[in-house]
Amino acid sequence: MPHPLRIAVLASGRGSNLAALLAARERGELAAEFVLVASDKVQAGALKLAEAVGIPTLVLDPKAYPDRRAFDLDLFGRLAASGAELVVLAGFMRILDGEAIAPWAGRMLNIHPSLLPKYRGLHTHRRALEAGDLEHGASVHFVTAELDGGPVVAQARLPVEPGEDEQHLAQRLLPLEHRLLPATVGLITQGRLGWRDGAPTFDGQPLAAPLRLGPQGLLPA
Repeated sequence: MPHPLRIAVLASGRGSNLAALLAARERGELAAEFVLVASDKVQAGALKLAEAVGIPTLVLDPKAYPDRRAFDLDLFGRLAASGAELVVLAGFMRILDGEAIAPWAGRMLNIHPSLLPKYRGLHTHRRALEAGDLEHGASVHFVTAELDGGPVVAQARLPVEPGEDEQHLAQRLLPLEHRLLPATVGLITQGRLGWRDGAPTFDGQPLAAPLRLGPQGLLPA
């Protein structure tokens, strides 16, 4: 039997997406070993979640480095030393240096709360409402040096309700995020979602459009 996929998680905040990944593993839906949870914030809730279940943790202070590149090179060097085969960005609020992440092409995922390519960066719920969008959602994509710009592999969608505010929209989307990320990582652990010649593949074929999250999980669009 192949060994469980070794995963490192980067998070800057409360760690709700990490909690969703851990819950999926406990349910037997994710054949994964979490080898490290790292953060740029010493108070990140994700670190406490990891410590509670015995996952090694790492905190690096960006202010201790001369520039972003130096921080990222050290961080990703430590991720490599952990034995991680896949890196999952679960609310890691930093722009990454292209040189530092180059060795991880096709081995690093990010979840972003918008229907990419719409609304890269921050305040995605507010921007969707201000634009009058009828639909909003979340995306999982392979990470490149371009901010929220790597190939999108999976999305969850929901209709925008009339008159709702930014907070309500975010609260409704969060449970979908918590299904979307583990389902996508699960496809990687199963060998169904992959990377070849600089582009994502699904079941060995080029992925023509992002997978859609439905009641039965992730399905081709």
